[in-house]
Amino acid sequence: MRRYLGRIVAVGRTQAGHNAALYRVSSRSFPNRQIVELAGGLAVVPRKGFESDVFKNPYIAYNCVRLVGERAVLSNGSHTDPIAEKLEAGAAPKDALALAMLALDYEKDSLKTPRIAALVDTKSPTAWLAIVRHDALVVKEVALQAGEVTYLATYEANDIRAGQVVSITAVGPDDLARAACDGPGFAEFEHPVTAAAVVAIEGRFAVGRYTVESR
Repeated sequence: MRRYLGRIVAVGRTQAGHNAALYRVSSRSFPNRQIVELAGGLAVVPRKGFESDVFKNPYIAYNCVRLVGERAVLSNGSHTDPIAEKLEAGAAPKDALALAMLALDYEKDSLKTPRIAALVDTKSPTAWLAIVRHDALVVKEVALQAGEVTYLATYEANDIRAGQVVSITAVGPDDLARAACDGPGFAEFEHPVTAAAVVAIEGRFAVGRYTVESR
């Protein structure tokens, strides 16, 4: 049965053992978005012709990926930047996630949409997932396994639980971004719009993106 999870972040490793992470936008209300490359990362923005959507909802455009040295931060909102800035200032991953997300809290829309984030570095055997909901803040270290990613989402899968795992075969970041929308395990999640991914290659993260054709 297909499910709607909203926005999704995930951390893991390719089958070759390269650390990786992804972020996927799923949306029923604002599907006309894409991910574009900016200096130091990626951003979610409206597609051409839908720029005025940002006046309908202030939460639909934001930096979704920031690269900080050998680390990458991926998230579903404006908390991407303060997490990255705290890392640049020397904060530990758990502290950077917890402090930034606690300060901004969940999104103040009609659904009380949680903020989610992933933090991964190029070499560590573990990464971090975090979520702030209206009723909780959870920040957790996650072990990385080759050929799979552990995911967290804004709805339904909105806690860091065992079993939220998808097997992956993608090698590079563009392939992984596409798999986040229509690959095995992710295709069952409804309303994919666009996705970003990072994969550690030769000690640094390469970034990729994919946008679903207009519905």
